[in-house]
Amino acid sequence: MTLKIGVPSKGRLMEKTFDWFGARGVTMRQTGAEREYSGAVDGVEGVELVLLSAGEIPRELGAGRIHLGVTGSDLVREKLADWSLQVAELAPLGFGHADLIIAVPAFWIDVDTLDDLDAAAAAFRATHGFRLRIATKYHRLVREFLMANGVADYQLVDSQGATEGTVKNGTAEAIADITSSGETLRANHLKILSDALVHSSQAVLFASRRADWSEAAAPFAALGARLGLPEPGMIT
Repeated sequence: MTLKIGVPSKGRLMEKTFDWFGARGVTMRQTGAEREYSGAVDGVEGVELVLLSAGEIPRELGAGRIHLGVTGSDLVREKLADWSLQVAELAPLGFGHADLIIAVPAFWIDVDTLDDLDAAAAAFRATHGFRLRIATKYHRLVREFLMANGVADYQLVDSQGATEGTVKNGTAEAIADITSSGETLRANHLKILSDALVHSSQAVLFASRRADWSEAAAPFAALGARLGLPEPGMIT
């Protein structure tokens, strides 16, 4: 009987996750060489640690290949359609905080809200003959947010890195990206729209609704007793 739990494989997210579980009597540790991405769990029998990138964990949860996973709430919502049908939020972990926001050039003095952005997008298309470009890697979240707020005449362009630099480089007119302090935005002469908080993210312990829980129930119950988690029946 094995319960598989996916944890970020490196960096502060891994360290903070290990600390969170360790404070509750469940010790997680890497085994082997630093780059082997293998690990172990002490304190609860039948729990297997799977080290993955934070971006891979939503996919593995959605496919049911792991039972539990720690990743950002933004990544789950972005990568899984109808995410709440595929996974359940068990516990916010209180770290990894960041906001997904929409930002525009600071010199757009008349653009401060989503309504202003909508008007600017219409004027941009009338002037240039194509839609205002918003660079992001969060296509699902941003599209749903803008649709819900009535913003039209835009197109999303993919950016997998250095999104804040796309405006300066002329590949986009605005951006939608994760920020924690806003320093990088200011350094690139961008400002956050006052009502454009798309999602406030943090690290969360998720459970897969697609995994086979029949053989994982016993170790999950033991883990849940340590962590204060619900019964598997409440997940599926």
